[in-house]
Amino acid sequence: MGTALITGASAGLGLEFAWQLATARHDVVLVARDTERLERLAAQLRAAAGIHAEVLTADLTDRADLERVADRLRATERPVGLLVNNAGLGLGQRFVGGDLAREESALDLMVKAVLVLSHAAAGAMTERGRGAVLNVASVAALMASGTYSAHKAWVRTFTEGLAVELAGTGVTATALCPGLTHTEFHERAGLRGSDSYPELAWLGADRVVATALADVRRGAVISTPSLRYRVASGVLRALPRTAVRRIGELRVD
Repeated sequence: MGTALITGASAGLGLEFAWQLATARHDVVLVARDTERLERLAAQLRAAAGIHAEVLTADLTDRADLERVADRLRATERPVGLLVNNAGLGLGQRFVGGDLAREESALDLMVKAVLVLSHAAAGAMTERGRGAVLNVASVAALMASGTYSAHKAWVRTFTEGLAVELAGTGVTATALCPGLTHTEFHERAGLRGSDSYPELAWLGADRVVATALADVRRGAVISTPSLRYRVASGVLRALPRTAVRRIGELRVD
């Protein structure tokens, strides 16, 4: 049994990560902004799985809060063996004419927080000679769909570079690159929901998380759940970027 710290644990993939890790007998540190939801989840996990569930309320766009989470990753008591950098959001706006403050907040959450927390976790884990960092990117990292694609492209490339640096240390880094997944993400962002895409395009959160954790266990650097999204990713990598940009033009916010 080890301890996993999950950001964005109160909903979506983060919630699924919390449940799957807890039922696999891992203690968890639950990080999000909503204390009430986190406390309720922690109580459920303790009752259902008999594990230690710790609540750490934090807004990862706030530097002081972010540092508190980084300090927890550096702690030697109940050391964290798996960091899941999952917190994220969809802006539901175009960059030009959009709210710049929201863009800066998204950048802090999906890029800066990943950088800071990965640094804290990797440093502590390499000293112990074991551990794993799982950063949630997206198939969108291979596309040209606004700043969300840019953020996730950074996460994917950063994680690959981190994996290279960690080789031989006993610590691994994995970038999870799912496609469309049934969670609260689209509704919260005001984006098109499941009724706007064929059901075949959607993945279940349980499958995405199970695949990600299996790939972490085997030390995979890139985890892309489902054959169809692995094929789609291959196509996106092979296409000329002019074609990829045309696909991006079809995006409707």
